[in-house]
Amino acid sequence: MISPRLPARTGLAAAALTALAVVAPLVTADPAAASGTKLTHAQAAGRLRAAGISWTSSGHCSDRNNRHCTSFTRINSGTVSGIITFKRASHCAVTITGGTETGHAPGRYSHWNGYKVDVSPTGCVTNYIKHAFRYVGRRGDGAPMYKSSAGNIYARESSHWDITYM
Repeated sequence: MISPRLPARTGLAAAALTALAVVAPLVTADPAAASGTKLTHAQAAGRLRAAGISWTSSGHCSDRNNRHCTSFTRINSGTVSGIITFKRASHCAVTITGGTETGHAPGRYSHWNGYKVDVSPTGCVTNYIKHAFRYVGRRGDGAPMYKSSAGNIYARESSHWDITYM
């Protein structure tokens, strides 16, 4: 109950805050919102380069619509932050081999939608993933998966690590 001694404006503000406190715990975060904003290729490339992360493309290009390119167009800022955090924590050289370009499996948390990057499976990267994260079984395609405490999934495909940043 609002005290009659409080001015009406303060009473309304207090009531609004009380209502928010009651409703807020029921609200769940949308994963898309948690992953941040969509970046241009240039924005993402600049952040990755500044963090010392390299990338390679079999087609030597960055066209999102060409499967032989490595593109960062429309990658989530959270995905870029995630791979930068991974590099800093692991102290490994990190080379991205796949981004948001066409040619990857579809789905909500896909490369195309900005949630994934593929990374070269160097000894350092592989050892870090296997020791720092919890093994959680195999994906439908047989790829062994490891999960970080943040919920990110590291799946070892035949030629790379397929990393999903939630």
